Amino acid sequence: MNIRIIILFSALLISCTEDTAVFDIPSTDPDNGGLILPKGFGALVVADSVGPARHLAVNTNGDIYIKLRIDTGDKGNMALRDVDGDGKADIFKRFGDYPNDGRFATEMKIHNDYLYYSSELVVYRQKLDPTNLIPKGKPEVIMVDEYPIRWHNAKSLAFDNKGGMYVTFSAPTNACEDLRLTAGDPDAVVKGEFPCSQLNILGGVWKFDENKLEQRQSDGIRFATGLRSIVGITWNKKEDNLYAVNHGRDYLHNHAPDYYSKWENSVLPSEEFMLIKKDDDFGWPYTYYDHFKNKRMLAPEYGGDGKQQAKGYAEPIMGLPAHWAPNDLMFYTGSQFPDRYKDGAFIAFHGSTNRGPYPQAGYIVAFIPFENGKPSGNLEVFADGFTGTDLVKQMKDSKYRPMGLAQGPDGSLYISESKNGKIWRVIFNGDKLNFDNEALKQMENLKQKSYLRIPDKELDLQTLK
Repeated sequence: MNIRIIILFSALLISCTEDTAVFDIPSTDPDNGGLILPKGFGALVVADSVGPARHLAVNTNGDIYIKLRIDTGDKGNMALRDVDGDGKADIFKRFGDYPNDGRFATEMKIHNDYLYYSSELVVYRQKLDPTNLIPKGKPEVIMVDEYPIRWHNAKSLAFDNKGGMYVTFSAPTNACEDLRLTAGDPDAVVKGEFPCSQLNILGGVWKFDENKLEQRQSDGIRFATGLRSIVGITWNKKEDNLYAVNHGRDYLHNHAPDYYSKWENSVLPSEEFMLIKKDDDFGWPYTYYDHFKNKRMLAPEYGGDGKQQAKGYAEPIMGLPAHWAPNDLMFYTGSQFPDRYKDGAFIAFHGSTNRGPYPQAGYIVAFIPFENGKPSGNLEVFADGFTGTDLVKQMKDSKYRPMGLAQGPDGSLYISESKNGKIWRVIFNGDKLNFDNEALKQMENLKQKSYLRIPDKELDLQTLK
């Protein structure tokens, strides 16, 4: 039986204020679609395989829009519709009258009744009509990146509700390294270009006019810099600020073997959860963040040795585990989940690819409670079960890689994954008033898995042999 509930939801989800809507909450799958969730939560599989998926968005009528990870053809988007109300998609339609130009194509967001999405080089939008699943007309071109495709070329978006659109321009290197500057000794420290010329057009967030067509990077303003690679970015409406999760650099040991061990290479540096203000400089490529010391450190390419602190740069609001690849960030504004989740942050960790010789890590959806615009508690495991195994030796061993997050009009949480395009819908079907810490303790125990804990220097190496 479907559970019928009435939810009061705000203008954060629809254009009306204090509108009351009635939703049929579908039954969850007996096995929760393979996910492990806190007691009281369940999940169902909306679609099993839409193709390699990046971010997704859910409209006020429940239609789902997904950005596909493809680099050829002209239909890089997928639209889903549930016709019979069972929570499963019945209609699947590919669309997108634009050329796909790279596999880092990422964004899919709904803002002011427009569907915004991006290829690697272009930001598009189309007007939505709830009566039609597929937006009509040719996509409008909002912004074009005129430079050649490079690594970390995702164009993720956020909107400040004042006409501002924020676009990420990530950098393709670890630390603006230039091997031509490095001595022939294989143990020599790799040198970085100083000043880093990439910062002129990359390694930051630029602000544009969300309604102006055919903009180039020169039409925008650089809002913040020193940001290596951001895929998950959003505007927190309650705090009226920009937040993002940044991918930290790799290869500390490879670039400076005298200063960093292979173990340190696997646990450093932090991924960073950031509150980004105008003109902030977060220090890339000259620094990295160490979440064990809670300090920003000088990068070895610029004279650091793992001990020298770098001062004068913006700090993250929280250091996240190294190499977990946070690929989406969503603040929960719904009323379906227990009150402790209200205004908190969900993060989709895509999972590491180069944490060897130690096990790969991440591959979960996490939750961080929030208060007064900052984390008020530790990172919690919210959704696990994506890996299909307890030991991920290589990224390919993980069955799924969580990628995108979206909130439905009823307060459900939607999750996409990038390997096959499986889509889950997470629902709370327990007793909100009696949701207690016991459910959280069960999830906390999952942190002992090899892909969620700090690796043991010797034990994990023996396990991998």
